[in-house]
Amino acid sequence: MFLPLMAHLRVGRDTGRPRTRPDAVRADKAYSSRAIRGHLRSRGIKAVIPEPDDQKGHRKRRGSRGGRPVGLDASDYKNRNVIERNYARVKQWRGLATLYDKHAVIYRAAVVLNAVIAWTRTLSDTR
Repeated sequence: MFLPLMAHLRVGRDTGRPRTRPDAVRADKAYSSRAIRGHLRSRGIKAVIPEPDDQKGHRKRRGSRGGRPVGLDASDYKNRNVIERNYARVKQWRGLATLYDKHAVIYRAAVVLNAVIAWTRTLSDTR
């Protein structure tokens, strides 16, 4: 699902059309695959994805043919917890967590409604 998600991604700007290419993508070890890294590299997007231990072992076992180790900006990766906290907040809604909705349109509407409520709460907290 990563590649279709990247196809729909839009990064807002102050003025003009939204960008379709972010500066970097932060993800956990589950997204560390050759296909995903190749896709990000071809689009010029920085991958902030750690390498799982099994992939490290395969690479080291191949010796010089295994390629270079994956570069990881550890300080940038620490910011990934913001995403995890937002997923946890979304999953507090029982209907979203248990996937009660049968249609994708209704599920998406619930996600958008959840985001709007969270946004209005942050506005009221800043005042």
